[in-house]
Formats: sequence, C-alpha cells, structure tokens
Amino acid sequence: MDCLRGQTPLQLFPSSQSAKPRRVTPQDKLRALREELQHLFLERSALIDGALAALLAAQHVLIVGPPGTAKSMLADELCRRISGASYFQWLLTKFTTPEELFGAVSLKALEADDYRRVTDHKLPESHIAFLDEVFKASSSILNAILTLINERLFHNGRQVVPVPLLTLFGASNELPEDDELLALYDRFLLRFVVGYIDEDFRFLRMLQAKEPEQRTLLSLDELRQMQAEVRDIAVPDLVLRTLADIRRELRKKNIVASDRRYRQSLSLLQALAYLNGRVTVAESDLFFLEHVLWKDPGEHAEVHNVIQGLLHGYEDEVQELLFQTRELRDYAERQWDTKEQHARAIIEAHTKVRAILGKIEEISHKVGDNGRSLEKVALIRTEIQTVQQHLQHLLAKP
Repeated sequence: MDCLRGQTPLQLFPSSQSAKPRRVTPQDKLRALREELQHLFLERSALIDGALAALLAAQHVLIVGPPGTAKSMLADELCRRISGASYFQWLLTKFTTPEELFGAVSLKALEADDYRRVTDHKLPESHIAFLDEVFKASSSILNAILTLINERLFHNGRQVVPVPLLTLFGASNELPEDDELLALYDRFLLRFVVGYIDEDFRFLRMLQAKEPEQRTLLSLDELRQMQAEVRDIAVPDLVLRTLADIRRELRKKNIVASDRRYRQSLSLLQALAYLNGRVTVAESDLFFLEHVLWKDPGEHAEVHNVIQGLLHGYEDEVQELLFQTRELRDYAERQWDTKEQHARAIIEAHTKVRAILGKIEEISHKVGDNGRSLEKVALIRTEIQTVQQHLQHLLAKP
C-alpha cells in the first residue's frame, strides 16, 4: 500500500516574478515536516524528534502508553510524508497468524516443494511499519520479526530476502515480562512513555485541530540521501569520552545497557545533529539518550539526572558558589552594632570569597581539560571577582 496516494506536496517557497526562488533542499523539507508534526501532535516534541532521528538513522522506536495517545497516528502521518513509501500496520494478539504479517503461502511455490510466502503489501515489503501490542504475538512470529528488524532480512522459503524496512514503530500498553521477549525489546533503540495531553490549553487546541490541507513531502531518494549525509556527521572525541562517563555512572546505579545499544546510539546522535542543522555531534545531543538507556520506566529519571550531572553539573556547582558569594556580600553589608563587628564581618566575607574563587579556578581547569564550554563559569567568576573587589574597597575604608 502506497501511503502517499492522493497527497499534494506543500510548496515551501512560493514562486516570484522578481526573484528566482531558492532551491528547496531535503533539509528544508525536513525542518518544515518537523514543525508541521509538532503542530499536529501536541506535547510530543521529543517523540517527534525521536521518530525523525530514527528514520534518518534507520533505527526502531517503541512507544509505551494507553490507547488513544496517537501512537499509530504518528507512524501513519510520517509515512504519508514520504512519497513512494509503503506502510504496514497491524494489531498483534496471541491469535495472530504468520499469514497476517508475512503473507499467505504461495500455492504455486508449493508445487515445487518451496514453502514460500506471497509478501505483497505485507511487513516484509514495507518501508515503515507500526505493530500495535508488539509483544502479544506468538514466539514464532516474534522471532521472525526479530530477524527482520535486526538484520533487515526475511527468510522466505529457500531464499533469504533483504527487506526495505527503514523504521519499525512498536507500541504496547505495558512492558514485556517474559525473558523470551527481552531480545525483541532490546532492538528498539528509542523508548518513549506517553500519556494523554496534560495541559488544558493544548487539549483545547487538539479539539479544534483540523486535518492539514497540505503536507511537506520527502521522496524516498531524498530520505536515503539524508541518511548518507547523517553517516558523515562527525562525532568528536569529547562526546565519546562523555558517553563512556555516562555508561560508568549508570553502571554504578545498576542501570546497564548493552554494548550494542551504546554503539547504535552514535547513529542516533548523528541524526539528531543533522536534524538540528549541525555537521558535528554536540554534547547537548547526549541528553536525548535519556530515551535510549533505560530498561524500566522507573529508571528514566535516574538516567536523565546522570546525564544532566555529567554535562551541566559543574554549572550547577559554580551557580551555587555564586549564591554563597552574594550571601557573603549581604552579610558584610548588613547593619552592625559596632565598627569592630562590621570590620570582622568584612574580613570574614573577603576570606571566604577568596576561597570560593579558588574553587572556581579548580573547576575551570577540570572543565577546560575535558573540553567543555567555560562561558558560564567565566561569567560567574567575573561577578565573584567584582564582589571581592567591593569587599576589598570596604576593607580599605577608614
């Protein structure tokens, strides 16, 4: 099934008689597509970025949440934006048969003793797929899906056939508990837990939303071109070292992800950098790994805190030192009963501010050695030095 039949592409840059319009690049279309999806799916910014990055990196996405949270709608909408892409959607149950996903057995092939399936319009021929309640199917079906999404191969009779699958979206109301399902669960690089719209004003916007009249479209060739460009995005050594730091800190908290998951996360980071118009992965892209490195939803907050602490913990530390400096300044400037008490307070505040500046210098050297930005540290150091100079001026007064 071609999911783009009957759709009209969106003209991003209207023609002008006075000036030749700039050529619309695939990146222009990608940005427009991203904005349109964010207007269509409210409170789903991270999921939208994750879905687009998954397409660019050829990875898979698991969405956990109750019915009616637009899980299948997002996958369908994405496919409708890729001209020529085939979309397959199915609800899995314990009664689902292989024929429903992979096609009926070919009677003609059986005559030649070849147990082969007719895969037209089925999962093995889809570019984007959505499987609802993905963990509910039988073991034989799940094993076939595992090979299909991991190796992009389908064993069809005597042949092993490559499949065109770009991204598989899986959805479930709950996480798998059986050990036999964990292998499939681990193949979903990105994992999102979604709920119903929280804010009233966004809920009202959702009620008033209309079906878009036009859609920005990408061709399959344009998508493949961007996938090739994503693979050329540079990953600096600093990002790799920070990724190793994240892994080490998470293991201390018994949050362990497979080596394969860390390796695949590099392609995701490249895709995120590309999505944001950069040619190099930035440390800030690592924040998105909070949707990659947890196994149980209860670990999500801990993963976020570890990444936050490693990337910006030093900023929080210098910010706290700035607050202490301001308190010391206020302490020195308060009204005292005698000049002697005031003088002792100024000396005490000045001594402690000098010690704080020493800590700032230690943090600066450590952060600088790790290659991280010192901009915020420099600004805070300047303010603390100004306080120190003010206290020195107070000390010099007769």
